[in-house]
Amino acid sequence: MMCGAPSAVQPATAKTQYIADQVRSQLQEKENKKFPVFKAVWFKSQVVAGTNYFIKVHVGDENFVHLRVFISLPHENKPLTLSNYQTNKAKHDELSYF
Repeated sequence: MMCGAPSAVQPATAKTQYIADQVRSQLQEKENKKFPVFKAVWFKSQVVAGTNYFIKVHVGDENFVHLRVFISLPHENKPLTLSNYQTNKAKHDELSYF
């Protein structure tokens, strides 16, 4: 993977689910709602001065959200950050940079 270029879309892993779970409360607070389901399905990663994860999350029924989560470099010792998100996504919506 080239630094700065996002990876290809890949099926979510246990690590991806862990990352999504870490920012679930941030998203619920920003959206002022609870999500009954929160299952990561696809992801891309992008190496920058840390790593951006773009994650497609199933949140119930036919509803999905796209998350951008930033993980800083280990020596910075900072928590995961929900950098951005998109709601009202569908299963077929492409997971792209936002």
